[in-house]
Amino acid sequence: MSEPALVIIKPDGISKQLVGSILTKFGHTGLEMVGIHITKTSRDIAREHYKHLGDKPFFDQIVAYLAGEYHRVHKLIAVVYYGRDAIKKCRAVAGATNPEEAAPQSVRGAYGRIRTDGLYENVVHVSSTPEEAEREIKLWFDPDELVLEFYPTKIITIQKQKKKVWA
Repeated sequence: MSEPALVIIKPDGISKQLVGSILTKFGHTGLEMVGIHITKTSRDIAREHYKHLGDKPFFDQIVAYLAGEYHRVHKLIAVVYYGRDAIKKCRAVAGATNPEEAAPQSVRGAYGRIRTDGLYENVVHVSSTPEEAEREIKLWFDPDELVLEFYPTKIITIQKQKKKVWA
């Protein structure tokens, strides 16, 4: 079944200049890239992204990590891939969450590490279920930023909205 999957190249992947290598590995899946952008990160959006882990003892640490506080890179790259078994294929390319358990040819096995404080610097995030993918894609992308429409949308009129435009 065709489905979307969200892949995030985390701040450590950007700071280590691994973006091209990571995108190449995901490109070998044969999936269609239907959305990509570089975006700023903040603690608020990182908290929302990881809200399902809010009761875990490592929650504050992973929020700070995704927000770029460990690498002084407050941006990430969000990519939506689409195709048959996209989540399964992207998770295989990413490898196990723990870099020490990830296959050496996977992104996390090749580029990840475990810090002495226990933080997994695992370079990428990949949605784990279709429900998680939907929630995360809607968090990181507006409908107009994707070239395919796989979730329902609606048109609304927004008045008195301020928007930055080119001067």
